[in-house]
Amino acid sequence: MIEAGVSRRAFLAGTSISALALFIAPKAAFADVQAVEEEMKKLFGDKMISEGRVTLDVPQIAENGLVVPMNIDVESPMTEDDYVKAVHVFAEGNPLPGVISYHFTPASGRASASNRIRLARTQNLVAIAEMSDGTLHMAKAEVKVTIGGCGG
Repeated sequence: MIEAGVSRRAFLAGTSISALALFIAPKAAFADVQAVEEEMKKLFGDKMISEGRVTLDVPQIAENGLVVPMNIDVESPMTEDDYVKAVHVFAEGNPLPGVISYHFTPASGRASASNRIRLARTQNLVAIAEMSDGTLHMAKAEVKVTIGGCGG
């Protein structure tokens, strides 16, 4: 008679390895408001950030966090004396707080960009425009993610 199945020794070895893997495996860490603030402090120091001039267009509800459309537009004449140098986007719930940075020059003609981003879960997005005169402007929007993109 042939017995089917796994020996007790193989079973115990397998469950021990599985338990050890669960214990040792790193937990998925996500950025939070504090991580975003720290990242912004690295880039901008203690400069004051005003609201306005930046339009952050994202859906209120993203049915799939893998492909969330994002449009950014910054009011600026884009002249040699007054233009947008960069726009930085941060996410308060992704594994890394920095999502993307766009760089502009007066030759860009318009400070506008579109992209599709991945969001891990429901969270706030923050877009900060860095102007040629050193001022900073921001917009913030919450996106509710119904299906996770970066891990759940």
